[in-house]
Amino acid sequence: MPEFLKLTAPDEALKRFMSHLPAAQPRRETLPVLEAAGRVLASDVYALEALPSFRRSTVDGFAVQASSTFGASDSLPIYMNVVGESQMGAEPNFKVGKGQAAVIHTGGMLPEGANAVVMMEYTQEARAGEVEVQRAVSVGENVIEPGEDVKPGELLLEAGKELSPAVVGGLMSQGIAEVEVVKPPRIGILSSGDEVVDPLQVPLPGQVRDVNSYSLSALVQRFGGEPVRFGISSDREEDMRARARSAMDACDALVITAGSSASVRDLTARILAEMGEPGVLVHGIRIRPGKPTILAVCDGKPAIGLPGNPVSALVVGSLFIKPMIYHLTGRKTTVPVAYLQARLSTNTPSQAGKEEWFPVSLRQDERGWIAEPIFYKSNLIFALAKADGLIRVPLDANGLEAGQVVEVYFL
Repeated sequence: MPEFLKLTAPDEALKRFMSHLPAAQPRRETLPVLEAAGRVLASDVYALEALPSFRRSTVDGFAVQASSTFGASDSLPIYMNVVGESQMGAEPNFKVGKGQAAVIHTGGMLPEGANAVVMMEYTQEARAGEVEVQRAVSVGENVIEPGEDVKPGELLLEAGKELSPAVVGGLMSQGIAEVEVVKPPRIGILSSGDEVVDPLQVPLPGQVRDVNSYSLSALVQRFGGEPVRFGISSDREEDMRARARSAMDACDALVITAGSSASVRDLTARILAEMGEPGVLVHGIRIRPGKPTILAVCDGKPAIGLPGNPVSALVVGSLFIKPMIYHLTGRKTTVPVAYLQARLSTNTPSQAGKEEWFPVSLRQDERGWIAEPIFYKSNLIFALAKADGLIRVPLDANGLEAGQVVEVYFL
């Protein structure tokens, strides 16, 4: 087992952790599409039909034969006979011939014979039954061809894709009412510490309510997992070992908070080292807050030991729980991390050699977004609750200067 305080850089720690995870084998279930929103596709989805299924207009205007408009201009318009109107939701029962035009609306079906649409802005009513066309159009202009968006049998969505609102809409456009999705991986969450009590209990002097089980449960849900809380372990080794084993047997991964400090009461690393191969991979990360974090893989199941301080647990949990759950669900991770660029309002000191994360609040002025650091102690959860995001101070930096443009990562 790696010696504690032999600190690992955050990127290297994550790389080591992820490299020891076996290929994902997520459980599957079939759900109605709307109920599956936000879930991850478990299998590829193929198009059942062409989209669109008919030639349709992208603008309001007049459907024409393109050759009939050649040479048209503001100074030398072409006059065409209007032979009908393409009604929305219906197939036109007339044809458009040379020198003829038909009123059409955005999304409307082109009549037989028409192969282009002149935008309404480039036309003018001449007299009853006649339109003045002031601009030429080419074949296919302002028209979507059948299958231009999707062709029958085409791969629409790959397994691992999240069902975003756009994806839900796309599936509905194909008449696909049900999809096979990944069941959320079960993430066991165990708090420890003789001083920790249930949140609904009035703490006695020296006791604190269990914050971490609930904040981490919310984090797990946000990233697509199913949190399963296993209560609060005492600091007795037999109690923690039994609860940790029960959680690991019942779940796909385990997160333990507290018990990861460099003290004689440190039990987490010892217990995880006993729970399967390869065991503890990282014990101590060059990061603040969260230095005593533990990363392990026990017989194919990931386990994370987080500090007991609520802010430390949540900040470090965001960095490692998210990629862990993404891996367990087989989710594609090509989506960039969401962040906002802002100017730092004040100097933010840091210790070189550690990657440091600061919570910030955001406000705007006439020049754009401003990030205001929230200086805190790691056990003050509302310091983080008041924040809009986090900024990162790199390992080799001694801090950030006021006015510097920073990236604010959303919580």
